[in-house]
Amino acid sequence: MISRRFVLAATLAAFVAPAFARPALADDGKLPVVASFSILGDFVKEVGGARVDVTTIVGPNGDSHVYQPTPADAKKLSAAKLIFVNGLGFEGWMERLAKASGTKAPIIVATTGISPRKGGEDEHEHDGHEHDDHEAHDKDHGHDAKAGKHDEHDHDDDHKHEGHHHGGLDPHAWQSVANARIYVANIRDALIAADPDGKAIYTANAAAYDARLDALNTEVKQAIGNIPAERRRIITSHGAFGYFADAYGVAFISPEGVSTESEASAKDVARIIRQIREDKIPAVFIENVSDPRLMERVAKETGAKVGGALYSDALSDDKGPASTYIELIRFNTKALTNALAQ
Repeated sequence: MISRRFVLAATLAAFVAPAFARPALADDGKLPVVASFSILGDFVKEVGGARVDVTTIVGPNGDSHVYQPTPADAKKLSAAKLIFVNGLGFEGWMERLAKASGTKAPIIVATTGISPRKGGEDEHEHDGHEHDDHEAHDKDHGHDAKAGKHDEHDHDDDHKHEGHHHGGLDPHAWQSVANARIYVANIRDALIAADPDGKAIYTANAAAYDARLDALNTEVKQAIGNIPAERRRIITSHGAFGYFADAYGVAFISPEGVSTESEASAKDVARIIRQIREDKIPAVFIENVSDPRLMERVAKETGAKVGGALYSDALSDDKGPASTYIELIRFNTKALTNALAQ
């Protein structure tokens, strides 16, 4: 019997076969690049500027954990000269999509050089222990693009996970701004490797953006630092904020694991409700990629208010408050500090 996966691959390949031949630069002189999700796409746009044409697979407010690729996505990959992914098992669908597309583009793992957190599907609470990896990053800001590069036959082990499991690692590394600076360095080096003539532009864009991220990191630390340590406890709908917790000293408690596909059990929900009551946690937060009903139920049963939405795995659309990474971090920080200060 022909497998469903084989049929999917054959169908996708039929859509993209004519697109294999592609010049290094498109007719408009731009480097065609694909990013797996919106936050990563924003990083690539900042570094690439007008010299790159960035296409994103999972768009604003999209959930990469449960995303189902389409033939149109395969066509995007086949036309790209460079593909950026988060890695750490975040895009469990990417390997089969890349194979179906027949792409010859290098796949760049943007988290190369980041120390991953442990974070299984059953991890619900992240104790915030503030630390600063900024100095370590400054000592090694440049990253060899080859270290983060994989061709279609040499994928990171993270991509072998079918479905949405992360192999025990937390993939949400961008939630630490210090980590975002490492993403940017990896993107810069990969773009230079693919398009050496653009080196001066990519280097200047990356340096300017890195300076903004450095200032943002300081801004977040100062804002969180104004909240008494004993009040820095937040309930969220899934465990996407572990890196934020570690970097800025906030404890995030979640009835779901690090994937939005993992459902909270009745026992998990009961434990969260009990903890809210015992610790007098004033607010719960819904994430822009999560079903709000769980957090609304928790809020109703405890009397805690719904503090609003946090942006975790995706940007907002252009009309929303978090259409760029920097806006996302500022929005989340303001929402958290406002709730914790009350």
